[in-house]
Amino acid sequence: MKKIDHIGIAVKSLEDANVLFAKLLGEPHYKTELVEAQGVNTSFFKVGDTKIELLASTQKHSPLKKFINKKGEGVHHIAFSVADIELEIKRLKLNGFNVLDDTPSKGADNKLVVFLHPKSSSGVLIELCQEIKV
Repeated sequence: MKKIDHIGIAVKSLEDANVLFAKLLGEPHYKTELVEAQGVNTSFFKVGDTKIELLASTQKHSPLKKFINKKGEGVHHIAFSVADIELEIKRLKLNGFNVLDDTPSKGADNKLVVFLHPKSSSGVLIELCQEIKV
């Protein structure tokens, strides 16, 4: 693991949250991105070397919508940047972590992503992300 890439925050309204976080952080978001495969619309803010990713569901029955219905708005996940996502998946499985997918998928911000089940990481949803090299 190289560093914390971003902290994901689940929100009901991306527009309302963008206004709130712009006031909080003193700067507007720098981009939005639709990730259809995950059923989310995202918005990104820079905070030093780390990012805040706001996530709003685009589907009635997405995992994010279920999360908000169960727990409300708030911290959804912590994402760690990794050099080799395939090696990290293998390493973490060998160490007893429940990786939700064997194969990474394309996520927001030009990243390959995979998630660890919160039950295997003290109740925290962990995302691993690797920059897609063009």
